[in-house]
Amino acid sequence: MFTLTEVASLNDIQPTYRILKPWWDVFMDYLGLVMLMLAIFAMTMQITKDQVACLPCLEDPDETPGAKPGSFPQQPAQVTASTASTGAPVASTLPYISKDLPDEAVHEIHTTQQHTAGLSESYPNQPQPTGIKPIWTINSISSSTKYVTTLPCPGRCFESPWTTKALSETACEDSEENKQRLTGTSSVPKRVSLEGKDESVTSSTPMLGVKFSADKPIAEVPSSMTILDKKDGEQAKALFEKVRKFRAHVEDSDFIYKLYVAQTIVKTVKFILILSYTSTFMAKINFKHQCEPDIKQLTGYTLFYCTHNMAFMLNKLLISYMALILIYGMACLYSLFWVFRRPLKEYSFEKVREESSFSDIPDVKNDFAFLLHMVDQYDQLYSKRFGVFLSEVSENKLREISLNHEWTFEKLRQLVSRNTQDQQELHLFMISGLPNAVFDLTDLEVLKLELIPEVRFTAKVSQMTSLQELHLCHCPAKVEQTGFAFLRDHLRCLHVKFTDVAEIPAWVLKKMTNLIELELHSCEIERIPHAIFSLTNLQELDLKSNNIRTIEEIISFQHIKRLTCLKLWHNKIITIPSSIVQVKSLESLHLSHNKLESLPPALFVLPKLRHLDVSHNSISVLPPDVGLLHNLQHLAINSNKLEVLPKPLFRCTKLKVLCLGQNALTVLPETVGQLVQLTQLELRGNCLDRLPALLGNCRLLRKNGLVVEDHLFDTLPVEVKESISRETNVSFTSGL
Repeated sequence: MFTLTEVASLNDIQPTYRILKPWWDVFMDYLGLVMLMLAIFAMTMQITKDQVACLPCLEDPDETPGAKPGSFPQQPAQVTASTASTGAPVASTLPYISKDLPDEAVHEIHTTQQHTAGLSESYPNQPQPTGIKPIWTINSISSSTKYVTTLPCPGRCFESPWTTKALSETACEDSEENKQRLTGTSSVPKRVSLEGKDESVTSSTPMLGVKFSADKPIAEVPSSMTILDKKDGEQAKALFEKVRKFRAHVEDSDFIYKLYVAQTIVKTVKFILILSYTSTFMAKINFKHQCEPDIKQLTGYTLFYCTHNMAFMLNKLLISYMALILIYGMACLYSLFWVFRRPLKEYSFEKVREESSFSDIPDVKNDFAFLLHMVDQYDQLYSKRFGVFLSEVSENKLREISLNHEWTFEKLRQLVSRNTQDQQELHLFMISGLPNAVFDLTDLEVLKLELIPEVRFTAKVSQMTSLQELHLCHCPAKVEQTGFAFLRDHLRCLHVKFTDVAEIPAWVLKKMTNLIELELHSCEIERIPHAIFSLTNLQELDLKSNNIRTIEEIISFQHIKRLTCLKLWHNKIITIPSSIVQVKSLESLHLSHNKLESLPPALFVLPKLRHLDVSHNSISVLPPDVGLLHNLQHLAINSNKLEVLPKPLFRCTKLKVLCLGQNALTVLPETVGQLVQLTQLELRGNCLDRLPALLGNCRLLRKNGLVVEDHLFDTLPVEVKESISRETNVSFTSGL
């Protein structure tokens, strides 16, 4: 017997999961419900209405049963064998009947069996109340696909208030704007489906899809008009993340597909088995029977004629049940045909990509693909809507809309400040993208973007006529052709910082002919990029914190006639090639924090070199050719292994800064007094015993510019110490 829980479970499936059940599964569920009702009805009739009425045969018990033609209509029936070995005899339920009774009394005696089960045990050929037992198997056959309950994500995805129709309109607007900019043609009014206007967005409505049909033109939506409010945008962003995680979880395996195939095969096999053994009961259900129980000593009769009052009804119910089983089996066979007809572990969004503006919707596989095939059997529009949430373009468009809601022109205007060069500067840090309102800041001169996952310079960047300097710190940036032409003509300084050379945007080193200053920090560059040599107007190049080991390409810098500053600090450079002499325009060279052990003589032939920084290396000898740098003003060779300073060094009379700290110097030559323009001298961290008295000839050297230990400063003559200290005090007083 079916329990109440088993009966009620058929309607327990949540309405959200109906999209994951094809029509044949739903049809089989309804068939199962009908068969269940039929089984319950048949069992109820057997329990409450089933009766067997028996009358003894008045013939001589020694005669063959059925010899008297008028006693009972002749029908083919089986005569049961002796049931001496069975349970309780039927005689216990009948009154005593003998030949002495009159015929009228005998025919009035009949037995209505209220305990059919007991009588059926004595007559194995009689149809039993459990003749519809095959119906008991319906509960297992009609069980719905249980895997649905393990997949809550698709249902939640379709409940999003985010309208992909609005998203598609926005994307189409941008596409139309791009076409107008490129072709110069007049704008064409957009068309959307009228169907989208009648859709209402409620909490139970599945996520709305993109309408690709064109039925009615609508007016252009102004750019200032908002499409989504902030709450809808946040919900949609959360849904994108949920879909991404759901895809990663489901696409890993094909367990659901295999489970469904196995379940369908089991259903088909059970249908065949049930139909086979149920059909055998058709010949066993009869209305009339001849029974020959072994109770002659009790009743005086050997043969009884019995009627089963529910036989006709049960026969018709069994025929109806078998007809339903046949229909159920046809649905199972169709399900098998659908499963094996084509590969269900692959799903392509090619048609959606062709019809929509989202051409990056990826194809999916395994269980994710199988679920989408199942959804298509319910409504193909669901897959189109779901595909929009797999598109990065769609997600970026949503992010852009939300970003523009948050970062308005007024808010950005308040963040503009003036830097040390008295330039208007805007620094944006860790936001989701570049707001469109930035392009409306026409007076902005310096734009700093840091840790922004996606930056896109559209044609609107041409409105920023004052922009001269751009900083990209871990900001992958894309630029349209029109925007690139503007940046190429107007940008003077470009500062780029990444953790991988592959992250450097291709357009950064592509024909930026007007670029004056270029910084490529922490980009894991191993060699100087050849594309840099095409930047003919470049004046300053900074390649700090990379993995450069050799600079053999430095000879190519001779083609950059205006290059004055080259910064190769914080790298792994071992040697400086002699070809550096070809870069005659070089005025400032930074090679600190490398692995240099010596300096080539060709380095000191550069006629315009004014700033040389080779600190924090392993240099042990400073060549005497350093005296050839007559224009040298700044020399930093601290944190090396110098033991002796060459005397020609002090011929560089224009030296203003001399950093010799953290070396192994034991003596500072008296010729240091020739550096009359010296303003800063660093000697701390050496092995000096005293300071030369001629240090007083350096009239511009002050106490705060002399970096030395106190005990060494005390070795100077009193008048020299007073001179250095007095000049410091005078300078301080004049400053006040």
